[in-house]
Amino acid sequence: MKIGIAQINPIVGDLKGNAKSILLRYKELVSMGADLIITPELSLTGYPPRDLLFKSSFVADNLEVIKGIADEVAEVPIILGYVDLNTHDAGNPFENAAIIIQNGQRIGKVTKSLLPSYDVFDEARYFQPAKQVLVQNINGKRIGITICEDIWSEDFLPSNLYVKDPAGELAKQGMDLLLNLSASPFNRGKTKERYSMLSFLARRVKVPLVYCNAVGGNDELIFDGNSLAFSGSGELLSQGEGFKEESILVDIRSSKIERRECDDLEETYKALVLGVRDYQKKCGFKTALIGLSGGIDSALTAVIAERALGAENVFGVTMPSEFSSQGSMDDSLFLAKKLGIGFEKISIKNSFKTLKAELSESFKDYDEDITEENMQARIRGLFLMSISNKKGHLLLTTGNKSELAVGYCTIYGDMCGGLAVISDLPKTLVYDLAKWVNRNEEIIPWSTIEKAPSAELRPDQKDQDTLPEYEFLDRILDLYVDQSMGVSAIIEKGYDEEMVRWITNRVDINEWKRWQSAPGLRVTSKAFGVGRRMPIAQRYND
Repeated sequence: MKIGIAQINPIVGDLKGNAKSILLRYKELVSMGADLIITPELSLTGYPPRDLLFKSSFVADNLEVIKGIADEVAEVPIILGYVDLNTHDAGNPFENAAIIIQNGQRIGKVTKSLLPSYDVFDEARYFQPAKQVLVQNINGKRIGITICEDIWSEDFLPSNLYVKDPAGELAKQGMDLLLNLSASPFNRGKTKERYSMLSFLARRVKVPLVYCNAVGGNDELIFDGNSLAFSGSGELLSQGEGFKEESILVDIRSSKIERRECDDLEETYKALVLGVRDYQKKCGFKTALIGLSGGIDSALTAVIAERALGAENVFGVTMPSEFSSQGSMDDSLFLAKKLGIGFEKISIKNSFKTLKAELSESFKDYDEDITEENMQARIRGLFLMSISNKKGHLLLTTGNKSELAVGYCTIYGDMCGGLAVISDLPKTLVYDLAKWVNRNEEIIPWSTIEKAPSAELRPDQKDQDTLPEYEFLDRILDLYVDQSMGVSAIIEKGYDEEMVRWITNRVDINEWKRWQSAPGLRVTSKAFGVGRRMPIAQRYND
């Protein structure tokens, strides 16, 4: 049997556009010789549709579009993800479902059993789980159909979340093949974990397994594709491309192939490029704007943007003050020329001088402090937002995860923008990616990478005047933010108590800033945003 995998990039809410993409892939895979075609989870609506589901006509519209798809489906059946109404049980109003269509008719349906409600997932808010799972008979074959989480074994989940085992229940009924429609978002290490989990599952159920994953960026989530197929003994039969749409034909009788390994930094880079490209395209922007400081964060953001959008669609602005070094201005110009992006220089010296003069009476009894530093950042934010408004650019913010975590950023200043490209990259990872970018030639100036990081908002300022060394800071942030480890437990691991408490306190008291930050692309296992929902007004301290 030959299975066609339609690894597509749906746009959330674009029902007709997604239907068109599904049918294009369907016809292509039929011409390639597919006997059965599968699409990703919620391929018709896009994932996650979130509260669009509560719009009065959304689910009805998605059901109506299915009728048009059915008219185009002939002898070769297709399984596609959609949202159905829950008409059977009390509870949530909808079902995360997969419909089986053949010869213009619905011949079967499967409802998702396991509804994740951790990290970035919130499916229990909308969907009612399946009461039971049943093997489907399709063209004389007994096929188990599962949706995303339904195949995640407790051996690979963060804890024992579920009492049901849909794949195991299907195996007990007897099946020839197990299929999975998925929208599994990327994070670093996920592709290796997913590979191990699927190979393990295929061995456990003892039948071939075909896994179709979505690809593309939807808001902060990035879906990497990397669809897979395994034999009943867990050997790899097929591996889709990462971070691109593809039609994949899998013969489940074929011989095993060698696994294609991907470098972790390369995967992270590709994920960010795809995230920027899709956010810009799906939100209707054509061009992007970046404030170039001469620092490593804005340099890496510019490189990612140029790769995602093309040099002709990226514009950089450097905004020197009296504290800006000549080296930083030179580095900004070098980078812009190297990338071929638009570039202009706008000084903030006069604006800063005027602003201080206007506030001199109000500030007469106060010494200069961080207020004046933040004023410079806010002037730059005003300039960038004004250019963005006037010219229709998407403003990309350039702050990293380490800075965002401890509040080393200025609200309404350098936090201004529509998308935070590297907000889930710890500073140490920013350095690693910058060096990876330069692996073959100097794109980011080496002087940018090698110099001590500085906001350049006062004379001779360095980040480490305020912050711990980034390697130490990032280790503590990984434990506290990514692993949700308590302060006492971190201290017990041997870290300096005073420094640990300073860092974790800064994380806690700056929650209000992060609530107002631009959406950021998620590439780690725990990003700020929808996957980490901490209260602002709280007093818990362990």
